[in-house]
Amino acid sequence: MEPDGVTVSPGRSGPADAERVPFRVALAYWARLGFVSFGGPAGQIAMMHRDLVDNRRWISEDRFLHALNYCMLLPGPEAQQLAIYIGWLMHGTRGGIAAGAFFVIPSITILWSLSAVYVLWGQVPAVAGLLAGLKPVVVALVLAAVLRIGRSAFRPRWLIAIAAAAFAAIFLAHVPFPIVILGAALAGAAAARLWPRAFERAEAGAAEGLPPTATDTEEVRRRVAGSASWPRALRILATGLALWAVPFWIVRTAWGAGSVFDQEYRFFTKAALVTFGGAYSVLAYVTQAAVETFRWISHAQAIDGLGLAETTPGPLVMVLQFVGFLAAWNHPETAAPLASATLGALLTTWVTFLPCFIFVFLGAPYMDFLQKLSGLSAAMKGVTAAVVGIILNLAVVFGIAVLFPSGAGGPVDPFAAAVTLVAFVVLLFSRIDAIWVVLGGAAVGLAFRLLGRVGP
Repeated sequence: MEPDGVTVSPGRSGPADAERVPFRVALAYWARLGFVSFGGPAGQIAMMHRDLVDNRRWISEDRFLHALNYCMLLPGPEAQQLAIYIGWLMHGTRGGIAAGAFFVIPSITILWSLSAVYVLWGQVPAVAGLLAGLKPVVVALVLAAVLRIGRSAFRPRWLIAIAAAAFAAIFLAHVPFPIVILGAALAGAAAARLWPRAFERAEAGAAEGLPPTATDTEEVRRRVAGSASWPRALRILATGLALWAVPFWIVRTAWGAGSVFDQEYRFFTKAALVTFGGAYSVLAYVTQAAVETFRWISHAQAIDGLGLAETTPGPLVMVLQFVGFLAAWNHPETAAPLASATLGALLTTWVTFLPCFIFVFLGAPYMDFLQKLSGLSAAMKGVTAAVVGIILNLAVVFGIAVLFPSGAGGPVDPFAAAVTLVAFVVLLFSRIDAIWVVLGGAAVGLAFRLLGRVGP
């Protein structure tokens, strides 16, 4: 039995009161959220907190924070997974599907349109100028992400060693991303056993300043507990496997093993299951494979994709749709390259987000129990530290491609260097939202291109 139409008000001064929100009201909110959810995961989580905890009072503060912590443990976009959980808590499976689907549907259509413009008119001077301004801003965004994540990831401080090892492994030794993540998780779990007090102090410091938890209602407890059963879990797994296997069978039947669609389906499935730490982390993994292993795209195209994804609402991991689009455009499996690219984008998006629903639906009834597993928490601290090193690798790779267009050791592009520096300072020392920095960089690139200062 699953929750159906149950919400929890904040209850900051006492036990929370259950009340019912009509599904159509929640559906309208999720549909609107998909069009206005700019600002990356931090901005999206803050927006949902303001709307659902403070203003609408649909969910309590403590359950929102517990859900956020659980979603942080999962691979994939945590903001979308948080929306799926809240939708599930309120209206069961249909609520979770509605919340998760509408979180990405607007960005799917918008990014497809931008991708089509990119491949069809990317060499037009005006579009080339926009992209010339986007690329250095992307480098600044990734550098800022290294500092932002690093400030909270290194608790205890010696976790910096895991980040350094991860950077060396992926940048110098070209160790596959999944092995780096597995090694970091094992290192974090082992360190917690060897130095438990250091991790306890870090947990205590991280918990300071959080609002006190409130007691949930018995009705919510009963409904959530009723969802914790093996038959339900098996049904979810079977449904998820079928939803993954049927498109895979169609792809194999229509285009055969080894086609670009087959490669994309299998690779992005693996990416969805092993990539922790958000879009920058997954892009580091995807760039390593898509550029160096499969040779689907170039480093420059990966940078362009991240810049375009920054301008669209929804999760930043939508950049993978752009990669899937470009891979099938560059290696078309149909007579019409745009049709091939569109199918590649849709397949990539499907396998990227399908696991998010399965993970949340499976784990939501057990969320409180999972939060108490100290070994799992320590392993994830190791992974988070490694993610900083992995994102640093992405910053170096992108920085070389943008700042040194002739290759490492060549002359620095002064325009790219100046835009990168200004964007980095603005992102680091101001409260201006990232999307405005991205759009500003594109505008500067366009202006300089029209003046003949940028591009050929």
